Amino acid sequence: MSICLITGGQRSGKSQYAEQLALSLAPNPVYLATAHVWDDEFQERVKRHQERRGPEWTNIEEERWLSRHNVEGRVVLVDCLTLWATNFFFSDGAEADVDAALEMMKKEFDRFTLQDATFIFVTNEIGAGGTPVNDVQRRFTDLLGWFNQYVASKADDVVMMVCGIPVKVKGNGA
Repeated sequence: MSICLITGGQRSGKSQYAEQLALSLAPNPVYLATAHVWDDEFQERVKRHQERRGPEWTNIEEERWLSRHNVEGRVVLVDCLTLWATNFFFSDGAEADVDAALEMMKKEFDRFTLQDATFIFVTNEIGAGGTPVNDVQRRFTDLLGWFNQYVASKADDVVMMVCGIPVKVKGNGA
């Protein structure tokens, strides 16, 4: 089992790099999409991602419970933890308690990564852009920042994407 975390800003090349990495490790990787489609513009983004992938991918859509899926022995790309965190934070129609959401996410992440697989997780570095102006954004930024730290502590490799260029932060692979 190995874990690689790929982080960076919006449009930094995270997903394309992660897809190339997964394909370099396996001829038929798993693409586990965590997105909840909120509107037409986001549906277009999802469509562009889907069109970029070919038939060699096993596609799974799962908004929250990653561990329901058996990925033993596979290379699995989870894109992305930011959207996954959103699904916990805004569960049941209200902004979640950050501590409760963080604990649920950690437990589910740990259950999922108990499988003997190669995991590639994509996330956003949203806290690098300054302090959000409203409470909901600040709490979500805190949640994702703390969760990214948790995943990075478990990861064998961490890569930061900067302008489409992968910058190794931790590890010897990826």
